[in-house]
Amino acid sequence: MKTRLFTFIFAIIGIIHLYAEAVESVALRHFSKPLIVITLFAWLYSATNLKGRFHKRIFIGLIFSLTGDVILMYSASRSGFFSLGLVAFLLSHILYIRAFTLDHKSNLNAKNPFFLWGTGALIIFCIGLFFYLQPVLGAMQFAVLIYAIVITFMAIMALNRYGKVNVSSFQLILAGALFFLLSDSVLAINKFSRPIPQAGILIMVTYMIAQYLIVYGTVVRELVVKQTEV
Repeated sequence: MKTRLFTFIFAIIGIIHLYAEAVESVALRHFSKPLIVITLFAWLYSATNLKGRFHKRIFIGLIFSLTGDVILMYSASRSGFFSLGLVAFLLSHILYIRAFTLDHKSNLNAKNPFFLWGTGALIIFCIGLFFYLQPVLGAMQFAVLIYAIVITFMAIMALNRYGKVNVSSFQLILAGALFFLLSDSVLAINKFSRPIPQAGILIMVTYMIAQYLIVYGTVVRELVVKQTEV
């Protein structure tokens, strides 16, 4: 029941925000964008009461995401805000990594037949995107490289949860991590390389799906072997 309720609320807020992006309404965009993550806060807290370390770390990651969302809303008019937003989302990904590490430690003997192939594909994608952007990054080269490494590692750790949690949680969070990677890739290409048509809508659609799936996967998460605090 809670999942359906919060999914409905999230969908309404998402539609409002995408409308704001489409009509370029700054006021409506500033109203709706923070509500995206705030709704996920409420859902995660309501469903889990933040009882375990995993839930707490995802919740704190969402706090940093909300901070990044708010900062980036003003990045066009304030110098340095894009870098601050980058730092906020970097911290968000680090918290997600720390959460996913708990699942890795819960069952160190679990084998993932897709891990090497998946990790290789993610690393190749990260390297390829960075070298594609590198000529136009200027002073942002180091910051973008660090961010790319961290978000790629976040996706790798999501892939590493295979066999350590229930299938639905694994699939949801892995899909969320990949959508996050896609969203940030579109943002980087649009900002540094070349304009992408309707980039704002594409970035926000993939971002909202990413955060929703990560929270959904957190809500339904169950460990296969409970060797660590949930």
